[in-house]
Amino acid sequence: MADEQKKPAATAEQTQQAAPKRPGIDDDVVGKAYDSRLMSRLFAYLKPYKLQAGISAVAILIKSASDVFGPYLVKVAVDTYFAPTPGKPLSWLARHLSPDPVRGMTEIGALYLGSLLLTFGLEFVQTYLMQWTGQKIMFDLRSQIFRHIQRMHVGFFDRNPVGRLVTRVTSDVDALNEMFTSGVLAIFEDVFALTFIVVIMLSMSWLLALLTLSVIPAILYATQLFRIYVRESYRRQRAATAKINSFTQEYVSGMSVVQLFNREKRAFRDFSAVNSENKAAWTDAIFAYALYYPVVELLSSIAIALVIWRGGIAVLHGQTAIQHGGFLHPVVTVGILIAFIQYAQRFFRPIQDLSDKYNILQSAMAAAERVFKLLDTEPEIPIPAKPVTGDRSGRIEFRDVWFTYETLTPEQLKALQGLSAQNNGLQIAALDNIEWILKGVSFTIEPDMTAAIVGHTGAGKTTITALMMRFYDVQRGAVLVDGIDVREQDLIPLRKRFGVVLQDPFLFSGTIAQNIRLGSNWITDDEVANAAEEVNVADFIRTLPAQFAEPVLERGSTLSTGQKQLISFARALAHKPGILILDEATSSVDTETELRVRLALERMITGRTSVLIAHRLSTIQRADTILVMHKGQLREQGSHQQLLALRGLYYKLYQLQYKDQELGSSIAETATA
Repeated sequence: MADEQKKPAATAEQTQQAAPKRPGIDDDVVGKAYDSRLMSRLFAYLKPYKLQAGISAVAILIKSASDVFGPYLVKVAVDTYFAPTPGKPLSWLARHLSPDPVRGMTEIGALYLGSLLLTFGLEFVQTYLMQWTGQKIMFDLRSQIFRHIQRMHVGFFDRNPVGRLVTRVTSDVDALNEMFTSGVLAIFEDVFALTFIVVIMLSMSWLLALLTLSVIPAILYATQLFRIYVRESYRRQRAATAKINSFTQEYVSGMSVVQLFNREKRAFRDFSAVNSENKAAWTDAIFAYALYYPVVELLSSIAIALVIWRGGIAVLHGQTAIQHGGFLHPVVTVGILIAFIQYAQRFFRPIQDLSDKYNILQSAMAAAERVFKLLDTEPEIPIPAKPVTGDRSGRIEFRDVWFTYETLTPEQLKALQGLSAQNNGLQIAALDNIEWILKGVSFTIEPDMTAAIVGHTGAGKTTITALMMRFYDVQRGAVLVDGIDVREQDLIPLRKRFGVVLQDPFLFSGTIAQNIRLGSNWITDDEVANAAEEVNVADFIRTLPAQFAEPVLERGSTLSTGQKQLISFARALAHKPGILILDEATSSVDTETELRVRLALERMITGRTSVLIAHRLSTIQRADTILVMHKGQLREQGSHQQLLALRGLYYKLYQLQYKDQELGSSIAETATA
């Protein structure tokens, strides 16, 4: 579709959305760390795996309790067997242990080992199930996104860059997977661990517990500053990463042009500038992490020092505390002091982790916002509730078709519908300065007829074929295929009726046979070979080492443009279309190949309706009817001889090409002489 104006003139709203923005602005969204609306939609993907998620949640709860059980066992061992406090009653666990120190220590060691094994087992269960669940959710979400993208019409891809859509399927889904596997449940694990530790510390000594918690306000303040600083750095990272991806994709795709004009040094300097932005953003984040964690370590060490200081004094005055009832001077034993030191060390570790989990949630909410924005975008080409099947005659009819790539406002649509059918088109053409691509086009292509569409670049030729396959909907008039309005037909059967060969052939990674078959398993190997024979490409394919099984690299980079074009011809023919569309299909081939294609065309157009778009008038002279388009209007229609006799626009085009051919021949003769 090279000869058409593919991008519509945008409305004010579209201009604001689609105007050139600084790179990465779509990926610059950070959002809230928790959004209940988004979270409820995300958890809907968890419902099919709620059993696995439930088991993981229970495993986390038990694991958190098992994790904090170890220091308590150390406390019981010390206070019961190593440094018992006279007059202090034994704990519940100590009363169930053997009075024999050796046997009692063995029992405590067995309990400690059991808690470690239980923690290991629960960690394995939780990690395996959540990673498995995360992969399942990623599979479901990516499948849904890809299905949704396939349902979008062609105009959607005109407005949305491919790189952005790829990011939705890859990076954003990865961010959501990290939330499920390392975010939400890990936060619960940290919260459970903190809760258990606080409860145990308060039950052992409320005074030492308050001393341990006294540094929490300072840690929260440091965490808040860290989060704000890292969030800004995170935004810059997203923008810089988007710039790198965009820059790399553009310059790798155009590497031949870069090398042709010796722009390697300039391209490298530009890339270095973009890369420096990314490095600066990451450097700032590294600085924040390098400062935050030592601060937390320092504050936690201060808390431990306070516990040792006040706990040591309490241990020295332990007997006095018992005599005063243990309120003004709470009882602190050596075992309690040792357990507190261990609990204090474990207490601050989850607090550090929660800061990272916050960033994971924030990234996931931003990714969810972008993913659901894509999924909530409704296809602009709706499928009718009760589709009607055509008569499969191959008849094509345009009835007073007006079309623009712009998205009309409700007021514009209402004004357009209010104009009478007898209107001569002047009021429609002047309606709110809309840039019409087609203006009141009407014609009929009868079954088995070969029609050609000619005209200058931008006249609306490719748009006509796009409307036949309902890649876009017309704003006024109707397009009928097989006797039925395309808006009343199901898209899949409608598009199966067409075989299309474009000016720029596109081949997928795979083999030649797979590119001809293109996933249609009903096409047999013999039919693939016959299609290749029909378009005169079989001889070339059989010269390849693997013949039809020869690998094709991305976009057919190992094949010439003419070879790719002929394979595209074979692809169209193998699918046995009822309507054949050739959009400048011979413009990329040499003269010899074009002659072979012309011979193939005579066989391809037999028994089916054919529509040919060509700048070379020599390729369409045998067409049954020729449509001459000019500035979106059908100016002339008839056979080659009829149009020449009119001496109108077609005659001028023919004369211009004829003079060009004569000029080219004279130049060639001069060069030969």
